[in-house]
Amino acid sequence: MTSKGQVTLRKELLAHLGIQPGQRVDVEVLPGGRLELHAEQATGSIKGFIGLLAGRSARRASLEELNEAAASGWAGLHANNLPASTLPATNP
Repeated sequence: MTSKGQVTLRKELLAHLGIQPGQRVDVEVLPGGRLELHAEQATGSIKGFIGLLAGRSARRASLEELNEAAASGWAGLHANNLPASTLPATNP
């Protein structure tokens, strides 16, 4: 333990917990001097997400384009492999 109270965990322990580099960790204090660690779960809601990118592009995508982009994303396709019609326009 460091003088700041920080503890370093081995890579294999973090992998066992499903914690990725840069991800936040939740710590639960349990009786008997025990702690429980787990990867922090996102607390955002869809309501909070809607409008997150509003105003970042002058271009508007059609519902068909959004569905196509979402399906490609779920299929694991990188944005560079998507048809130009599904990519958002950028403002110079």
